[in-house]
Amino acid sequence: MKTFQTLSLVTASMLASTAFAADFSFDRTGSGISTGITPVGQLAWEQGLPTVSYHEGSTNGVKDKTLTLNGDMLLRTGLADGLELQLGWQGPVWQQYKRAGTTKESNGLGDVSIGLKKAIDLKDDRLSMALLAKAIIATGNDEFTAHDDIYSLTSAVSYKFSDLIDTSITMRYEAQNSNWAVTAIPTIGYKIAGKLSGYSEFVYHKAESQDYEYGLGTGLIYALNNRMQLDASVGVDLNGDRKGYNGGFGVSVLF
Repeated sequence: MKTFQTLSLVTASMLASTAFAADFSFDRTGSGISTGITPVGQLAWEQGLPTVSYHEGSTNGVKDKTLTLNGDMLLRTGLADGLELQLGWQGPVWQQYKRAGTTKESNGLGDVSIGLKKAIDLKDDRLSMALLAKAIIATGNDEFTAHDDIYSLTSAVSYKFSDLIDTSITMRYEAQNSNWAVTAIPTIGYKIAGKLSGYSEFVYHKAESQDYEYGLGTGLIYALNNRMQLDASVGVDLNGDRKGYNGGFGVSVLF
């Protein structure tokens, strides 16, 4: 009940603004979100095939390595002009952990999420904005869950320089069990040739009582048509001695 009350209060605030439906765009791929809203009565399915992460570090002088694969998915549907409902699932997860010559493999299911995304009218043909109120519900198995629900409010602002280049910045504010975190993701998107485009992003993250975290990411998007796209991405964490990489493949379809 607390989850839906929180989302309802944020949504009511967003609905008070004059909004318009930006041109539709998929939220895959990358760490940020798009400003596009799913048209009323249509469904967008965005699927990881899979999403991959790899982390390497040390504990008490002993190196450890963790490889994780998960089939995350996101469903988006238009509720009204400029407003969409999002239902997400981190999907089935497989993980391999190596330390001191031993290997442990495990699998299970990740958390689910629910969100509402609203377009905001900035009265500029080149500039668009959207807000996303979201709750991650800790329903996954013990090894693959956040353990406590996470509530977030995300804003995305995009500026289209030309038909070839656009930029955006995503700001995400999160609360989990009274602890706060903020993430900033500036992104540049660019057309490469024909139906192929790419993007590059910088990720800044600061959680309460934790060190600053930074990352770089880039990817390719191939639009088969205006209702389906394929994507591939790779990223690296820039967090000192602890190495981290992420990436994967995905497909998105608008029905």
